[in-house]
Amino acid sequence: MKTPFPRRKFLKSTLTTGALASGVLLSSWCARVMAAISDPVRSQIFSHGVASGDPTHDGVVLWTRITANERVNVVWQLASESGFIDILQQGTSITDAETDHTLKIEVKNLDAGKVYYYRFIVDGITSEPGRTRTLPDGPIQKLGIAVASCSNYPFGYFNAYEQIANDEEIDFVVHLGDYIYEYGADGWGTAQGARLNRSHSPSHEIVSLADYRQRHAQYKSDRASRLMLASLPLIPTWDDHESANNPWVGGAQNHQPNIEGDWSSRREASLQAFFEWMPVREQPAGLDKEKLWRHFSFGDLASMTTLETRHTGRSIQVSYNEYLESIENDLQRDRFFKEVLGDPSRTMLSKEMENFLAENLKESVSRHQNWRIIGNQIPIARTHVPNVASRLTPENMGGNPMPDSHTQFSRLGELDLPLYLDTWDGYPAARERFYNLCRDAGARDLIVLTGDSHAFWANELYDSSNQRMGVELGTSGITSPGDFENYGREGAAAFDRLVSEHNHEVIWTDCSHRGFVKLMLTPESAKAEYIVVNTVHSEQYRSSVLRRMDIVKRGNSLAFD
Repeated sequence: MKTPFPRRKFLKSTLTTGALASGVLLSSWCARVMAAISDPVRSQIFSHGVASGDPTHDGVVLWTRITANERVNVVWQLASESGFIDILQQGTSITDAETDHTLKIEVKNLDAGKVYYYRFIVDGITSEPGRTRTLPDGPIQKLGIAVASCSNYPFGYFNAYEQIANDEEIDFVVHLGDYIYEYGADGWGTAQGARLNRSHSPSHEIVSLADYRQRHAQYKSDRASRLMLASLPLIPTWDDHESANNPWVGGAQNHQPNIEGDWSSRREASLQAFFEWMPVREQPAGLDKEKLWRHFSFGDLASMTTLETRHTGRSIQVSYNEYLESIENDLQRDRFFKEVLGDPSRTMLSKEMENFLAENLKESVSRHQNWRIIGNQIPIARTHVPNVASRLTPENMGGNPMPDSHTQFSRLGELDLPLYLDTWDGYPAARERFYNLCRDAGARDLIVLTGDSHAFWANELYDSSNQRMGVELGTSGITSPGDFENYGREGAAAFDRLVSEHNHEVIWTDCSHRGFVKLMLTPESAKAEYIVVNTVHSEQYRSSVLRRMDIVKRGNSLAFD
């Protein structure tokens, strides 16, 4: 009998019971999933695991991918308990090469705020079990959210994903993008990837639909990624590296049309692969793929809107390479701020995105929900470079030599210029429009979630008139290193301190650790924990809480206590 599955060598299981992985004692659920992931027969067919996402009050998206060469019939089941004795819904669907053998099921007619279990079956072989939940409705006493970003495969193991899966206080995972990276095996992370045998596949920079599919497949094969996705529903959005570094509506910094072809074709390929490989709903008829904004309501406790800041509204980024040499004094710097960065025609969000956000913020305020969350890819707080030229020296850096980036950082610090121009700092007029929109909606109490920068942030936000707008919780990378780490451990810590001292909005920052942010909400309190893993260079790791921050009401806004 012809089989749709290619011949592969069975993988030897490295776990016998699944009770202990990576030196971390796993919960009973995670132990069960890990044991299933380690089963060679199951992994031959379900080598990329299962996932759920885009939860609503009465539904959720279930996802898997079948390792196959032809059309496959897939049975799916949803149960009220993990033993799958009480099957609530089931069906059979077909997947084939048209969707890269990925499969998404939109399950409906579920109860709000309930935990469900699901699995897929092909030719009598069952996937690892998945656990998901719907959005809660009505009075809610607590909510746990993990905030993740920037999982670069060559830089190390996704240990923080395992830690997220193993935390029973977490209800949902908000992933702010850079779930994959587009670089080739000779790009960023080359040396580390070679040492860990985690070089990118394909080996070249990804451009075509086949390339993006292969890269998603590589990332989804990671054991810790599989564990997290099987354990918790995902609320994902993209950042830049799902397509190419620093895109805007007309191109990307890391796209060369003369070599890599038309940008719109590359972007379309990247978005198609994203929708195939991530547990997100397909866009409604008539809505373009790039308009990936979502709204989620967590009963009477909280609301969250996720933004799209890359493909639908963003103007081209300003580059220091073009302007820095011509800025020699404060007057020229001020003109740069006003005429270049502050050009009111430069946008970050599309008008359609702004209208969507305004409507949902107004609804949240009218419902008297306690907390309003914004899922935002890039730092929004003002973060200028301190004077590092005089305060960072080889002597206070533990004897480490100055990195190549120090020259530019020093120049930016002398002129009090922003750290990055790809962030909201490069779009101050757009940031002010965003704040005006929120203020008009009665929402000056924002909890902004941020990724992209590979650093932890605890920021208090102010508009141009110095009115409080809320707080920002920035998460470090799952594996991607911070930009100041090339100063060495002592130098990076010193740089972080200087950034915090120099910027009114920055309460605390750290670029030297990998991990995620855990946000815990109750009607009376909001607490953020910055959780780190001690290494991404080995699957044997420990986790700890680097810092805890309490978020408190301050007038009609928020602040850190």
